[in-house]
Order: sequence, then structure tokens, then C-alpha cells
Amino acid sequence: MPYDATKMADWQIAEAAEEKMKSIWQLSDEMGLNKDEVIPYGRIARLDYKKILDRLSSRPNGKYIVVTAITPTPFGEGKTTTTMGVLEGLGKRKKNAGGAIRQPSIGPTMNIKGSAAGGGNAQVIPLAEFSLGLTGDIYNIMNAHNLAMVALTARMQHERNYNDIELQKRGLKRLNIDSKNVQMGWVMDFCAQSLRNIIIGLGGKMDGITMQSRFDIAVSSEIMAILSIAKDLKDLRQRIGKITVAFDRQGRPITTEDLEVAGAMCAFLRESINPSLLQTIEGQPVLVHAGPFANIALGQSSIIADKIGLKLFDYHITESGFAADIGFEKFCNVKSRISGLKPDIAIITTTVRALKMHGGGPRVAPGIRIPVEYAKEDLNLLEKGIPNLIHHINIVKMSGIKPVVCINRFSTDSKNELKLVKKYAEAEGAIVAVSDHWLKGGEGALELADAVIDACNHENHFNYILPEDLALRDKVDMIAKKIYNADKVLWIPEAEEKAKRLEADEEKRHYHTVMVKTHLSLSHEPEWKGVPKGWTLPVRDVLVFTGAQFLCPVTGSISLMPGTSSDPAFRRIDIDTDNGKVRGLF
Repeated sequence: MPYDATKMADWQIAEAAEEKMKSIWQLSDEMGLNKDEVIPYGRIARLDYKKILDRLSSRPNGKYIVVTAITPTPFGEGKTTTTMGVLEGLGKRKKNAGGAIRQPSIGPTMNIKGSAAGGGNAQVIPLAEFSLGLTGDIYNIMNAHNLAMVALTARMQHERNYNDIELQKRGLKRLNIDSKNVQMGWVMDFCAQSLRNIIIGLGGKMDGITMQSRFDIAVSSEIMAILSIAKDLKDLRQRIGKITVAFDRQGRPITTEDLEVAGAMCAFLRESINPSLLQTIEGQPVLVHAGPFANIALGQSSIIADKIGLKLFDYHITESGFAADIGFEKFCNVKSRISGLKPDIAIITTTVRALKMHGGGPRVAPGIRIPVEYAKEDLNLLEKGIPNLIHHINIVKMSGIKPVVCINRFSTDSKNELKLVKKYAEAEGAIVAVSDHWLKGGEGALELADAVIDACNHENHFNYILPEDLALRDKVDMIAKKIYNADKVLWIPEAEEKAKRLEADEEKRHYHTVMVKTHLSLSHEPEWKGVPKGWTLPVRDVLVFTGAQFLCPVTGSISLMPGTSSDPAFRRIDIDTDNGKVRGLF
């Protein structure tokens, strides 16, 4: 029987479910794993990706299903909840199903969005382990990234303090690093707006070079992007060595290999290349690997996790960040292109609440009670917001795969509202399911599970939305017009000059394009809801990730370091000192 989600908080449901959860050995045995392929880590485990993929190399892949969404409210529309729900629903249908989701960042966990574990009776457990560091991947990424900055700043100090002969005695070659042309900053896994712009090196001669610097949130690090796309440890090591940290005074790149730090950075990640294994409340296996924030990063569960899941499961559900304009576009044009894996279907998560917001409903924002208008039937408001859903359905259809619309039902949704959403979505060629997985778990997701099974039997004509051979500015122009519904793109002069140089670089012109844009609108302006028309997308910079081989155009005023709100989640999180259990996670 499902837990009473109307009376119990998510953490209370998780705590109750964890008393009955499968042991890691029972779960891995049911998955068909060998003992030496499982690396225990308390109540969870890592999986030895190489042993598993080597052993199962000849096994055919299962169905590949990606979960995306419409443009969300600031609270999200339940992609992870839907991912857990469809796994539980497929489990009720006796299907061999598993999934891959991203590790939550501590930043939003302690801020406004929660731990990204799902919710109600559709969660991943154990919750505290999942939410508070898991098996240490993000910490390892932080250490590896910041070690590169330690190597850079120390080298700059030594080059200032020693002449060439003294440097040679220490086994160092002068790199002539330009302190005004440093590519990287520091990272930490909190939302800390006060660290977006900092000055380092204050003090005396032995305290480093005084220069402007910054902190970004850890999951936006290029190292996280590399972990997401690396095919094996060798690939991971090679890509880390190609990361550009800064430039010399002639404008030539200074890489981690030049700083002789790449090997030590990779040493931090020797275990992080192995995905972690958790489970849903109802016992379906869930792989957790790579990180969130598709608005400022790749935001995809890892290729390695998906490859493992496709070999182990008949139905493998993978999660992609935010809405289809951001997460699914990157999944389709970047992740799938790198992996060579072709999805069978895409699930688009939607809610009546979000569609009403896109129809012109009252502002939905952190720290403000959800307006009462969202709890009342209003077909007119809802109908005005449905174009946002239709737009995302059409993005998925551009890729040639079947869209399944999951209406993540809230208790306040009326039958007429659900019927209206279903009518419009079906008219666009989507298979539609109303799902009660938050309230009822797998039993509430049977309609969704059946829709997924049905959609997987449709003919698949998957193709990349974005041609591979376009120049950078042409790619951005196509994404802006075709995916975001913009009229045109406006490059600020400095960004356009940078784009021209990158297009002229024979190697970099073949890099993947990974947009940096707000997730709260199809446009660059978070407050523009629905499907904005008659607007221009401004591009103010292009970040260059030479290890991941990404070019990242930065649009609008988005920052790589989010801020903490006035009513953050950490105010309600505590620990029970009698038993050590964490309270208040959501």
C-alpha cells in the first residue's frame, strides 16, 4: 500500500520506506549483477562500469526512454517524480525496468528546489544519502577543479618571484600566464551570490597574484560535463588534460597538462566514473551519475549510466534537465551524438498548475504561497497556457520520436482541466497519460506505464535536430529560431568576435554547442511565459570547454553561480540526535 502523501512529508515517506528497502545485494542480484561488479557503500553502492559493460557487450539494448518537461515553475514540474513513477508503474506491469538520474547539487537542496529525489510515493531512496553528497562525485569534482586553480595561481606566483634559472632548478618552465586572461574560476556546491565576483591574492609577496576571480556552482564545472560524456577512464583522463585554465600573454591556451596537474585531478575521479546504485520506494533500480543544471551545464545523466542501463533493463528511463527547449535539445544534439545511442520515446512532464501560469496566471515564486487561482478550475486560463506544452511536443517531434505527455496530476486538478490538456496534446500526435504516481506510486502510474509500452512499439525515426556541420553562429541562430521561437539573435560585439575566431579554428569549429539560458522561459527572460513572440536572443559571451569540446554561448543575464533565496530549505533541515536520521529534506 502507498504511504499517505497528503499527510506525510516526502522525508517521512522516505524514512518509512527505507525500513523496508531491499539490501544492495538483493537489488543487484535481481538486476543480474555479479558480486565483483558491485562496490558497497553503506546502504548504496557503486557499479563497476567496465566489468559490467565488458560482460554484457553482446547483449542487445533495451528501450531507451528520455524524460523531459514543459517550461517549469520555479518549483519544477516533477521530472524526477515522473521518472520514479514510470519505473514503479512498469514494475507493477512486471517489466524489467530501471533508470538513470542526476546527482542533486547541495545548492538547490539547501535552497528552494529540494533534493531532486522525486516526491510522495515516487521517490528514490535512501533520501539522506542521495541528497547529501551520495558517494562523493560532486566533492571529487570540486577537488579536481580547484586543484587546477591551485596549480595555476601557485605557478603564477612562482613565475613572478623566480627568474628563469631558478625556475629551471625547480623543474619548471616559464608559461607567462596572463592574469587578466584566466578562463577558470573556483567552484563550490552552494548557491552563494556573494562569491560571483571576488578579488584574490591580497596581502604580501607570498600571498599570490592579486587578480579578479570568481566562484561558480560546482556542477557547472567542465569536469562535470566531462564525467557526463566520458566513455571510459582513459577518455576521462585525456579530456581532463585538455582543459584550458588560462592563456599566456600571446593568447595561447594554458592547459591542465601544461600545469602538470591533470593526472592528480583525474586521481580524484578514479571512483567517480562508476555510477551509484539506489532504488525507488517500490524497489526498482536507479543509477545516479553526473549532475543537474541544464540551463548552465549539460544537465544529463551520464552516458556510462545509460549504457549500463540499456544492457541491464528492457526499459531504461533516463532523465534530462529542465524543459525540452534546454534538456531535450542537449540530449538530442549533444549527448546522443556523442554516445551514438538513439532514444525510442520522450516523456514530456506537464502540470495543470504550470500551464495556468503560462496562460497568464498569478506569479509563482519561492517564498510566496501558491495563489488560490491555481487550486480552482479555470479552463480559460489553462487553455491560454497550453501553447507552451504544444511547443515542447513539437520540439520532441522534430527529433522523429514519439512524445508521451505525462500529466503529473495534482489533487486540485479538475476532470475538465485534465480532459482539456489531453485533447490538445493528442491533437498534436502525443500519447497522453494522467498519472497519480505522487499519490499512489506504481498503482497510480499504470496508465503512464501502458502509454510508455505502447509508444515504444511505434516506429522510430530518430534524427538530430541540429545539423552537425553548421558554424557556431548558424547553430545558435537555428536553436534560437527553431527551438526557442526567437525572431533573431543579437551578438554583442565582443561575443561575435570571439565566435568568429572559434569558427576559424579548425578544431573548435567542430565542438558541440551547449547553450546557457534560463530554464524559466523559452526566451532569455525568466518572466516571459507561454510562447513569447517577436523577440531577439542576446548572446554576450561564449565559454570554451576544450576538454569536453563544448562551445557554450551565454544568453541574457544568467549566472553560473545561483543565489540563495530569503526562505531557503536549510531552515527546515535538522538531525534527530537520538538516531542520527535527517529530518526536513524534501
